[in-house]
Amino acid sequence: MSAILFGSISTLVDTSELQRRAFNESFEAHGLDWQWSQPDYVSMLESNGGAQRIADYAEARGEDVDADAVHTTKSQIFQELLVTAGLKARPGVVATVNEAKRRDVKLGFVTTTSPENISALLESLSPDIDADTFDVIVDRDSVASPKPDAAAYLFALEQLDEDADSAVAIEDNVGGIAAASAAGVKCVAFPNENTADGDFAAAADTVDALDPEQLVGLVA
Repeated sequence: MSAILFGSISTLVDTSELQRRAFNESFEAHGLDWQWSQPDYVSMLESNGGAQRIADYAEARGEDVDADAVHTTKSQIFQELLVTAGLKARPGVVATVNEAKRRDVKLGFVTTTSPENISALLESLSPDIDADTFDVIVDRDSVASPKPDAAAYLFALEQLDEDADSAVAIEDNVGGIAAASAAGVKCVAFPNENTADGDFAAAADTVDALDPEQLVGLVA
């Protein structure tokens, strides 16, 4: 057997600008006079973890902020946006899922985001993609260490009973590619709108649309 592992929400749907909008609406809800522009946000994306980004930003400004509370509000806003924004899967995603199913290639969704974010995303993509699409779904509660640590990928491989050599990961950011590489999983970079300028040298390829034949070929 073999496996294709989607590595983040934005490998299925480009949600990066929705994420930024949710941060800014959360800042307003908490009475903060912060406004992250697109260049601001892009500069923060090499690190994983929204609460940490908020804490780091507050520290840089010399402000005392409850980063966890602000991030909780951001997550609630983001989940509402996922359900109401009429999102569509990124190019080649549905075709890749269908081809994997046809060829009995296992599918994983290997994130370190919240279960609530995953549920909202999959609700927005149903019936083309839903929880039953995947043979394993990894979220932040599955492992102790978030990406770029390898833990999420190692957990997925264990659950799927697959070796790293039999899997390919799809990632949209540098931290995700580092996590896949640390687990020994070859990776295809599929940058989103706000990560397109990242350094994806560690990936086997960088694409702007998924090619089912290419992906299945990498694990055949």
